[in-house]
Amino acid sequence: MSTVVRAADQAPTDRVDYWRHTLSRTFVPLDTTPGDAPFDGTLRSTDLDGLQLAEVTGTGQVVHRDRAMIRRADPEYYKIGLQLRGRGLVLQDDREALLTPGDFAVYDTSRPYRLVFDETFRMLVLMCPRSAVKVPERTMARMTAVRVSGREGTGALVSPFLAGLAAQLDAVSESAAWHLNEAVLDMLAAVFTDGSSARSDSLLLRVHRYIEDHLADHDLGPDTVAAAHHISTRYLQKLFEREGETVAGWIRSRRLERCRRDLTMLPDRPISAVAARWGLVDAAHFSRTFRAAYGVPPRAYRQAGRHNG
Repeated sequence: MSTVVRAADQAPTDRVDYWRHTLSRTFVPLDTTPGDAPFDGTLRSTDLDGLQLAEVTGTGQVVHRDRAMIRRADPEYYKIGLQLRGRGLVLQDDREALLTPGDFAVYDTSRPYRLVFDETFRMLVLMCPRSAVKVPERTMARMTAVRVSGREGTGALVSPFLAGLAAQLDAVSESAAWHLNEAVLDMLAAVFTDGSSARSDSLLLRVHRYIEDHLADHDLGPDTVAAAHHISTRYLQKLFEREGETVAGWIRSRRLERCRRDLTMLPDRPISAVAARWGLVDAAHFSRTFRAAYGVPPRAYRQAGRHNG
């Protein structure tokens, strides 16, 4: 079930402030500068097991996030904006992406950005934790504010799917949310890996896919990954160093993310069993690394999820 908020429900003099509050509450702290036309905006949002989807419709405006806002609150999210109507301009990291219907771009809430809409628009915004994205941060950093066309390449496959989600926000059941979350994250990983400067390195892409498929294998590690791809462990490590990662660190982060999701999706399964399912058999070590990654121990995370549900 989606939540709908309309600026038109407020008095005309209160609409802009109400809209700022709505955007900041739904996403991250943001500011809005309205255009010359009488201001209006509607936001419809839902949650796909931790992936926030929102369809935003409004009159011309500039939305921005500056360094002061980031210092106040930095939950470390990526946002993907898919233009559904009108035009939008995404600016971040000295790049800008002009989006027309069907196009999309990613931007990072940990760095300043601006969204410029010079006319009435409609945009689907997906917001997900950076830790959930199956692409190294250095690769993603090269893709912020880069236009992905919805009419060619991998973008032409992903754009219609995302637009379909926008049209069916109310139809997503809780039981389907987990699967849709996985599908969205997999498709975004394909787009942003294909579109980055790593696109020519098909070996690294194959390695990432192999790791995702074998996270449950207890013996998964740099040596086994390298052997599966007929390369030396040293060469494998160099591939990951180029992305600012280590092989072991990447495997650990992907396993922790699977555990994080299972803690709420499988509330009756013992925490130790959740960890062991993804190759983390030392319960005490798992608790420490989970807390380091997410700020709370596994039990507290599970309890918070129950209360939020």
